[in-house]
Amino acid sequence: MQTNFTPEQLADPHVAESEAILRKCVHCGFCTATCPTYVTLGNELDSPRGRIYLIKDMLENGRAADAEVVTHIDRCLSCLACTTTCPSGVDYMHLVDHARAHIENTYRRPLMDRLTRNVLAAVLPYPSRFRLALRLANLGRPFKGLLRRVPALKPFAAMLDLAPRSIPAPSTFAKPALYEPQAERRGRVAILTGCAQPVLDPEINAAAIRLLTRLGVEVVVPEGEVCCGSLVHHMGREEQALGAARANVDVWLREIEAGGLDAIIITASGCGTTIKDYGHMLRLDPAYADKAARVSALAKDITEYLASLDLPSHMPRGIAVAYHSACSMQHGQKITMAPKLLLKAAGFTVRDPAEGHLCCGSAGTYNIMQPEISAELKARKVRNIEATKADIIATGNIGCITQIATGTGIPILHTVELLDWAYGGEMPAKLKGLQPAAA
Repeated sequence: MQTNFTPEQLADPHVAESEAILRKCVHCGFCTATCPTYVTLGNELDSPRGRIYLIKDMLENGRAADAEVVTHIDRCLSCLACTTTCPSGVDYMHLVDHARAHIENTYRRPLMDRLTRNVLAAVLPYPSRFRLALRLANLGRPFKGLLRRVPALKPFAAMLDLAPRSIPAPSTFAKPALYEPQAERRGRVAILTGCAQPVLDPEINAAAIRLLTRLGVEVVVPEGEVCCGSLVHHMGREEQALGAARANVDVWLREIEAGGLDAIIITASGCGTTIKDYGHMLRLDPAYADKAARVSALAKDITEYLASLDLPSHMPRGIAVAYHSACSMQHGQKITMAPKLLLKAAGFTVRDPAEGHLCCGSAGTYNIMQPEISAELKARKVRNIEATKADIIATGNIGCITQIATGTGIPILHTVELLDWAYGGEMPAKLKGLQPAAA
């Protein structure tokens, strides 16, 4: 793609990076075939290629974002299916990140949109606030229908739809601690506690820690961890996202210097994609660039790390698992085979749903901010999963778990919960009374 940026514009490193990305695009349109919003809406401007044109025009002309640009960028899930498809290697992730930051800095959103985004940014990254908000959701449920009838209030109705009716008790595994290996020591790792996950499903990290320690891995839950920053990063709130990144880099470097780390384990793939990008996010910060790159190099999804431990294989147990590959896992981190191979080795029969490349519609806060599109994508995903006739759904991201669980009665668990069970742990509570379907 030909560009016409001025030397003065290219003096801005963010603009210079976006210009280099834009020049790689050859207009081929392969991305449209795998873009969930284009497949759903059929609008060229709701495809990666269309958004690239909008971003180019906005940045090249040095103008503020307008309502049209904001509409179509807001509809992007950041699922990154386009980057998997693109034959030219267009780095769409960092281009749309720049566009979102530009929107945040140059566009004044309508009042209710600003309010909704401020609420999300002030609540979701903080577990104690999030837990309180979920408790208060029970008071708001009777008003869901009313909220849904007012366009500006639909996101609050979506929040109530997603909020669980009961909240698990806080887990001791979410508190800073050191967990000693229960077998011959094979390594030492830190594990990200997260923000929404320990509130919605604390059993995920508990299963990961139990499994790792049984396998001989020392696990540290560090003091001072905060949200990875992905939720606000995808809202274009760069300073808040970079502040979170710097805080976590400091925490993990302290652990590296204190006892060494073989890996920083992440059990939510959405967080993993962002943490693996810390080196890029902080590349212009002379105090953090090298430290962030070091942290990013150590970040590993739990299945990525477990695959390196060469676990023993088990006999088949007659349980079929539909594996949903989260977008942040398959497109963001390019991890596609490790989770399925681990499940197969643990004795599960793994089934791949059709259209596995398409997003389930969760995408961080997307199912709140774009509830109609999200609902269509969820229904499509659930149909494809249920068509596998599996007994269980496994995935690697809490957002996908929450989203898909509202559309099906099939139990959905994190992959590590099934692996913990297979390698000596108790059967997950969600599976009590499971009766495997016929093969």
